[in-house]
Amino acid sequence: MVDTMALLPAFLRPTRMTRRASRPAAPPPAGDEAVLDAPDERLSPALVAAGRGEYGAAAALLAATRAAAEWEDRDRWTKRLAAFARSRPEWFEEWRAAAPEDPDTLLVGAQLAVDRVWPSPARAELLRETSPLITAAARADDRDPVPWRIALDHARGSRAGHRYFEELWEAAVRRAPHHYGCHVAALRYLGTFCCSVWGDAPHTPRDSHRECFDFADLAAQDAPTDSLVQALPARAAFAYLTDDRGPALPRERLDAAADRAVALSARFPAADPWPAETRNKLLYVLLRLERWDDARAQLRLIGPYATSFPWDRISDDPLGLFLRLREELLNGTGGPGLEGLLPAPPRPRSGRGGHARSGDH
Repeated sequence: MVDTMALLPAFLRPTRMTRRASRPAAPPPAGDEAVLDAPDERLSPALVAAGRGEYGAAAALLAATRAAAEWEDRDRWTKRLAAFARSRPEWFEEWRAAAPEDPDTLLVGAQLAVDRVWPSPARAELLRETSPLITAAARADDRDPVPWRIALDHARGSRAGHRYFEELWEAAVRRAPHHYGCHVAALRYLGTFCCSVWGDAPHTPRDSHRECFDFADLAAQDAPTDSLVQALPARAAFAYLTDDRGPALPRERLDAAADRAVALSARFPAADPWPAETRNKLLYVLLRLERWDDARAQLRLIGPYATSFPWDRISDDPLGLFLRLREELLNGTGGPGLEGLLPAPPRPRSGRGGHARSGDH
């Protein structure tokens, strides 16, 4: 196991990093209605206002996450606001001009800068120019783990070495031991660079997946039962199941990862957009494991809330694929009708040159 794994326990302290719903979610729409990447009830007004060119709602939303230390919400909403600013930048530029030193504008600005250069073939070089923005965001509020999540993504995209990444990881988990976004960023780094930077001996794909599972399992074992980190092993399972290099891991380990995520999903209300991505990813894993009954149960919990990830790793029409899978699973016979709908996608080339989807980080 790599040295970064050994860092984890020293910084794991009991915290609660998930959000419990204050009221049951509304029942899902009838029929085939579904929405892709629906914002939750707190983010939606900020996006609507930004669409009108107004930044006040977004500023208030992120300021509230800092005040309440709602780091999971802050991370998720920062990414959504930065994505919106990529296509509609006017509201954000006005906000940044009005409050250039504000921790929230600095944070969204750092995320936006990384997002803009991530798809470029020259990503590694361009990302180095964004480092001062990430540093400024981190210094603006020393409690905030989200700039460190951005820094971990930056390290992967810029091909940073093990020692530098380890320093970032130590700083991130010191601030929030169970922050899901930071753990996902670390898992992606491990999966991308394990073969080239962990230790002196060459690693095989099988070694890489085993180390990713070791990291995810250890993090989940030490996290509270309602932490999103409980879904990290399922994220490792997703990476394994979408790898075209054919390593072999015990089926029991994949099932255990899925079981953890199933238990976590059950803690959230049905048809709630907040855990939707976790449930959509879990649905993919359950389908690939041919656990049809569990997959049907997860579909009912998902309700109308499809998410781009993981379906955009397989199809250019993620919502259409979700609807076809849902129809076949609920109305068909299970396995036979799903053949051909879930091909293993090509292995992403992020971190080793070439193009990658902006959402890969």
